[in-house]
Amino acid sequence: MPDKVDLKKTLDAYAAKRGELRVLDIPPTRYLMVDGHGDPNASPAFAQAIEALYPVAYKAKFASKKELGRDYVVPPLEGLWTADDPASFTTRRDKSAWDWTLMIMTPDWVDDALVEFAIAAAGAKDAPTRLDDVRLETLAEGRCVQTLHVGSFDDEGPVLARIHDEFIPANGLRMTGRHHEIYLSDFRKVAPERLRTILRQPVEPA
Repeated sequence: MPDKVDLKKTLDAYAAKRGELRVLDIPPTRYLMVDGHGDPNASPAFAQAIEALYPVAYKAKFASKKELGRDYVVPPLEGLWTADDPASFTTRRDKSAWDWTLMIMTPDWVDDALVEFAIAAAGAKDAPTRLDDVRLETLAEGRCVQTLHVGSFDDEGPVLARIHDEFIPANGLRMTGRHHEIYLSDFRKVAPERLRTILRQPVEPA
């Protein structure tokens, strides 16, 4: 049996260091996605999105191993975030204004048919509430700035302000696309001060 692939250890997209801002090019990537709105700490839809994504992701993993002979570690949960006022993420932290898309990456060899099978299998018994909202979509971010944040989500504001207001304009860039977070830690189990989160912002030449 071939070795199990851990994409977060092999892809440059998952490489980031605390205190280091770097520019990188992200290739088009396919994700399982579920959309929502509002404070993730208060919105039932947020927890329901997680509860829908993971069963599909694991069904796809098991099908890949069984049918294709290709096993892999299910990648970490990720999120796209946006708001009409970017200050909602930095100085005001108005979580009620946030729109979000929760995501789990799927390897490029996992095709549409296998994902459709995984969704059906996840719904065969005790179907998650938001299973019908799960979709497979390609995200094309292109050039991005990213760094590793260690600590509480509520402490991200100064790091994001540095990215948005200092690093991006200083490098002749401007923001485009949605703020992207990659949760290397399981925030349901890990203490806030120990959370490891990649913060990513798509950019283009100013």
